Amino acid sequence: MNVALILPNEFQGSLTGKRAAQYVRMSTDLQQYSIQNQADAIATYAERRGIAIVRSYADEGRSGLNIEGRDALRRLIGDVQNGNADFDCILVYDVSRWGRFQDSDESAYYEYVCKEGGIQVLYCAEQFENDGSLTSNILKSIKRAMAAEYSRELSTKVFIGQCRITKLGFWRGGPASYGLRRVLLDETGERRMQLEYGQRKSLQTDRVMLKRGPVAERQIVKSIFDSFVKHKKTVTEIANELNSRGMASPRGGRWWSRTVDTMLANEIYIGNIVINRASFKLQHRRVENPPEMWIRHDGAVAAVIDRKIFDKAQELRKRRQMPLTDQEALDRLASLFRRKGMLSEAMLRASNGVPFGSVFIRRFGSVNAAFKLVGYEQAPRYRYSEHKAKRKAVVRAAAAEIIERVEQAGGRAVFDDKAHLLTINERFTVAIGTGWAHAEGNDKQKRWYVRADKHSVAGIGLILKMDRSNSYVETYLIVSGFELARVNYGELRTSNPVFAKAEKHRDLDAFHRICAKMIGGR
Repeated sequence: MNVALILPNEFQGSLTGKRAAQYVRMSTDLQQYSIQNQADAIATYAERRGIAIVRSYADEGRSGLNIEGRDALRRLIGDVQNGNADFDCILVYDVSRWGRFQDSDESAYYEYVCKEGGIQVLYCAEQFENDGSLTSNILKSIKRAMAAEYSRELSTKVFIGQCRITKLGFWRGGPASYGLRRVLLDETGERRMQLEYGQRKSLQTDRVMLKRGPVAERQIVKSIFDSFVKHKKTVTEIANELNSRGMASPRGGRWWSRTVDTMLANEIYIGNIVINRASFKLQHRRVENPPEMWIRHDGAVAAVIDRKIFDKAQELRKRRQMPLTDQEALDRLASLFRRKGMLSEAMLRASNGVPFGSVFIRRFGSVNAAFKLVGYEQAPRYRYSEHKAKRKAVVRAAAAEIIERVEQAGGRAVFDDKAHLLTINERFTVAIGTGWAHAEGNDKQKRWYVRADKHSVAGIGLILKMDRSNSYVETYLIVSGFELARVNYGELRTSNPVFAKAEKHRDLDAFHRICAKMIGGR
């Protein structure tokens, strides 16, 4: 093991009696960078200098290209900035473990933040002491540039290898698509075994090919394409139907609309392996590549879906992203209104040449807003997309208020807008939902139905119950996440016993007090 030189200088002596935190990170690099090897080298370094390691921060299986996803490093930097560090220095195996940041200034910045907080970063396996001297600064700069270049070179080599594998008709890696299975071949092309989910090839000379999977799964794939193409159902409707039938998704959980849409676009179901449709190299911004840059091998596996059905599915998918101006989209909508005398989202899905409802929502805020522009107004009970947009706005406003109060109390809160899940101090989670009023017969028979993601792993459910006209939040209901998860989808109404026994408040003050206790107990 390559350990730093032990030099009896003033710098080394000044470390005696210091308290340290160690930071270790491993992605998929060589065994020399295992967490245990790093810890052993750091322990040796600390023992020889009389340093006591009092805290450990570990990012396992995390890339060093940026700080996103590296919770331990973020927590370490946060502790230093917030004055919560009970140590004098940070011990890191080497410069690359601190990070292979593509911008070396970013790596230097995080070290500078620690230095500003009175905390020194020490690299235990480098051949220099990080003592602020000219020599150490030059060597650090070189090492940071080398760490970044290593990632760039590795990315290029991996991509070239994946292209070659794909052109030969082999599977480049990762799980097989739903309805397919991976078969492991030796270097002569002889079959070794079928790889199950989570299993990987162990020999570099082995290759993986795809084959058609169980009949039951292939039937589900066919039913998805038929529902989309022949019955004009949306991806959301298809996902809900599969969930109601108790069908497990490709990963064994619930089906989501994004999962269905990804399957509908996947050429593997007509036998083709295609890669490089999008680039996300070195975790930079995702870039959609033109077809001429795609790497493909047609006929790599027996088709599951007929080519005509697949092509029709692509036509329907493109309609949701039709390259029309706003006026052209409205003109087509107006033409449909003149022919039918009314409008609905179901009619949009069934009519060729008219964009899907999602296009109008994205451009005009709601489907009903687009309907109004062509002279048609839906009855209030049918304005689903408009109500959905209002519910989202209510949830976002509540989340923004909570985040502001949490930050004022010295905590940290992050809101997942898609899941409506609020995470406080990286460990306390809140599922936020709405109680929306619905008319049944007349205004006296109003019912409130709760819209919340009961599948979120949340400690608390916060339900924003609206007034009778859905104009403002009338009551804030606080329920346990466990109780919320027990509620069946069809029973998400405020008359349910789970919500009947919930804490009810006129404002968010009670919830803020709960958050303050959690922040204080961190």
